[in-house]
Formats: sequence, C-alpha cells, structure tokens
Amino acid sequence: MDKDKNSPNIGLVSLGCPKALVDSEVLINKLQQLGYGISPTYANADAVVVNTCGFLDSAKAESLNAIGEALNENGKVIVTGCLGSTPEFILESHPNVMTITGPQKFNEVLDTITEQVPIKSNPFEAKPSPSYVKLTPKHYSYLKISEGCNHKCSFCIIPSLRGSLKSRSMTSIISEARSLVEMGTKELLVISQDTSAYGLDLKYEEVLINGKKLKTNIYNLVSELSSLGAWVRLHYIYPYPHVKKLVPLMNEHTVLPYLDVPFQHAHPDVLKRMARPSSNVHDLEQVSEWRSVNPDLSIRSTFIVGFPGETESEFSFLLDWLEEAKIDRVGCFKYEDVSGARSNLMENQIQDDIKEDRFNRFMRKAQEISKLKLKEKVGKTYSCVIDIVASDRLVCRTIFDAPEIDGLVSVPYNQDIHCVGDRVQVKIISSSEYDLTGELT
Repeated sequence: MDKDKNSPNIGLVSLGCPKALVDSEVLINKLQQLGYGISPTYANADAVVVNTCGFLDSAKAESLNAIGEALNENGKVIVTGCLGSTPEFILESHPNVMTITGPQKFNEVLDTITEQVPIKSNPFEAKPSPSYVKLTPKHYSYLKISEGCNHKCSFCIIPSLRGSLKSRSMTSIISEARSLVEMGTKELLVISQDTSAYGLDLKYEEVLINGKKLKTNIYNLVSELSSLGAWVRLHYIYPYPHVKKLVPLMNEHTVLPYLDVPFQHAHPDVLKRMARPSSNVHDLEQVSEWRSVNPDLSIRSTFIVGFPGETESEFSFLLDWLEEAKIDRVGCFKYEDVSGARSNLMENQIQDDIKEDRFNRFMRKAQEISKLKLKEKVGKTYSCVIDIVASDRLVCRTIFDAPEIDGLVSVPYNQDIHCVGDRVQVKIISSSEYDLTGELT
C-alpha cells in the first residue's frame, strides 16, 4: 500500500448487509485518500472502526461482541453503522469506545480519526493509494443507488436508522458503475432499501444522460446500466405494478433474469399487520405476469414466519401460496422483536416453539420446490460465472444465482485455462436440493 511510512494504520470490522459493506468500502477509500494505511489485523492498527448492524437482536449482539473484541485486542475503537444510532445502548456495555456515529456518517468518523490518530508527517506530503479498495471479489460489485426508506413496516426500524428515501443522481450512479466496469467488475448488483422506488424523492426529475433527456427512475437507470457490458442483477425490488416494465429488459441476459423481491408473507391480513406498502399486489397473477414475459425469470424472496397474530390458517395460506408461486430461491426468518418497532406491542405474540415448527415446515416446502425447479435445469446449458478455481473443480454461479445467498454449480476441472470471473457455458448434468453439477461445453 502506497502511503507515508509514518502514517497510522486503521483497522475495520464490517458487519451486516451488503449496503453496510458498501459504506465500509467508501470509508476505507476515504481513509486512503487522506494517506492512512489499512490494517488487516488488530495488532498493527492504530485504531479500529467497527461498522455495526442494529436491525435484529441477534445482529445487535454480534455487533456488541465485535466491539468488545476490538477493545480487548486493540483498545482504540470507533463505532459507526446502524447500531450507532443508539449510542446509549452501546455505552451500557462498552463505555470506553472513542466515539459513536450512525450509518453513513463518514465525515464524523474521519474527523475522529484525524483528531485521535493524526498523520504525523506533513499532510501535504502524504501519498494516498491510487488504487480503489474493494471488499468484494474483483469480478462483482454492489452498486448502491439510494439510502433510506419511506415505508413504515411495523416490524422494521430502518427509516429511524437510515432515514427516508434519498436517491442518488443517475449521473453519479452511472459514473460509478462505469468506473467499476473499467476496473474489472463483470457483475453489478444493484442494491438499496427499496430499489423499485428509486427516483421518487427526486420527483423523477429529467437529467441528461449520454445525450438523452431521461426521467430519474428505476427503468431508465437499469436501461443505461445494461449498456456497460456487465451483468446487472436487481435486489430489493418491492413488487409494485411498474416492476413488470423491468422484465422485458431481461430478455438479453445483460440485465439478468432475476428479481430479489422481499414478499415477507402472502396472507393479506398478515401483510396488513406488517403494514407492508405493497400488500394489495401480493398476488399470484403478478408473478405469473412476470413469467409470461420472461419464462426464464428466477425469483428470490424472504419471508417471516411467526409474526404476531399469525394463525395456523394464515401460515397454511403462505405454504399454499409458496407452492403455487414456486419461488426459486427462498430465505426465511423467525419473527423477533426489534427495539423501537411497533410490532413489539402487538397482541397474540407467537410462542417460540410454534415459530420453530413453522420455520421448519416452511423450509421443507421451500426445499421441495427448489429441488423440483433445479431438476428442470438438468440437460440444459447456461451462462455461468466462475467464483472459485479449485484444484479439481470450478465453483460457478448461473445467471439465476446471486453471490453468497443462492446456489452454486460444481464443475469437475483440472486444467489451468480459466480464472475467477470468467464466464463459461455449462451443461447441467445433475441437481440436488439447492445446488447443481455441470460440465463445460
């Protein structure tokens, strides 16, 4: 790392979702621009920044443990991120942290570092690193298009942690995406709290992009990103009616035939108690309409079981809905109270043993669906990206699978031709509940 040899090193622990990971990338690169070094260990760090998660109690516990470990191993700790929005909660367990800031408070973190761990040499002689540090592999990058959320879901405190929707300008997003592609990114994973709502807070203002006047909305943004040559994968797509306009863009497999849609539940009464913004469009006709436009479309979603008041009948409705919708990739959470969420005060809280039973039944159903859906891929050939080159095999992902959360394709291989990030054609020869095996064509 090209920096003044007298400059301090800063360590960073990043917890939570991909959106927090993007924040950590920004912070690291701002530090490097100031001339600081980045330490991968506690021992060589002059201070440690812990970027926390504060959504669920389990995430809060993980964040507190990480802060405690950093204090024990290093002693100089700066806390930022979502849990930083409740400093009194952190100080109860760790009163000796240097400072606490909330999410995206980059300047406050930098001010603390420059005050507490100053660069001893002349700052005008510092040599910031010319290279951009990524916290993901070179071949894919998260592209955050907005921050915050306008919705008031009863189980969620994200608006109080990260504020209301704040969309970035299309110009800045496309500029960043172009730079990432030039640096080797082959897959752009578009993320935000509510990707479908992009541009709403900007009143869909018209901007000049590549000589064209375009309204600031998700359709135009995705259309422009698709021209950069990288795969574009869409995450956190609320199922609003206008989402169907995105599906035709996926026919060319530049914008991948993949939608990450946080349905959370299917029964209208549960959705109403959740105060979900799209409770009136959670119907099978919508999913069918998307797939009628693009039969290859893969849908990923997450669901919550055991929400306060959830009856056995409402849960059975969810299982039946899942069976009919045949969601390709599914994640499930057992409901838990979140400090500050309105759902904490709801009547008819579900017992833990019932939550566990419903979670297990839900996952069995999801596994059955996944097994059948993957079996349909056997004998077909798909474009895949290589994530790992092992001594005897390639570990790949199809166009239908996002990194770290979806399935993999194992391809027997013992040559020295392909590299991580290469795109290859793979014929699927067998399947399991979640993963595939294939051969290069």
